[in-house]
This record gives sequence, structure tokens and C-alpha cells, in this order.
Amino acid sequence: MATEGFRLIGMVLSGINSAMLLVLLSVWLRNYRKFRSNMVLGLVGFSGVLLLENLIAVFFFFRGMQMLYSSDPVIGQVVIAMRVLELVAIGFLTYVTVQ
Repeated sequence: MATEGFRLIGMVLSGINSAMLLVLLSVWLRNYRKFRSNMVLGLVGFSGVLLLENLIAVFFFFRGMQMLYSSDPVIGQVVIAMRVLELVAIGFLTYVTVQ
């Protein structure tokens, strides 16, 4: 798979992660307003930082990966694998939070 394919897949995965993080952030903000718990505030901070990281990743994927990953397909595969693992983790969090 060419670098362009890795870039597109990475962008899509980061976009999905961002959407799920927005759901988590909205639920946890609502819970924080209701309970004023430090634990929930920590979850709000966690989701906010991870959302920012994913939005920055989308920006870099959109801009091009030349400066970060050059044309090495192994690095592209590792980046995609990391995004998939993040997707699975955020998916679990979203599922249990929305339940």
C-alpha cells in the first residue's frame, strides 16, 4: 500500500476517533455539571487532550506525511496499527459510557 493509502486510512481513523471523543466529552461534561466529581473532571480532561491529539493528526494527515513518515511503508503500517488500537480503546470507552 502506498503512502497515500496510509494517509487516507489514518485520516479516516483519526476522524472516527474524534467523533467518538466528542460523544464522550459531551457525556462527561454533562456528568461533571451534575456531580462535580474530580474523577469525571479527569475524564473530561483526558477526552479533551485526546481529541486535540486526533485533530492535530487529521491536520498532519491532510497536509501530507512527507515530513513525518517519508515513504517508508513499515512506518505507515505502524501508524495505522496505532490508530486502530486507539479506535478500539475509544470504542470500548464510548460503549460503556453510553450504556
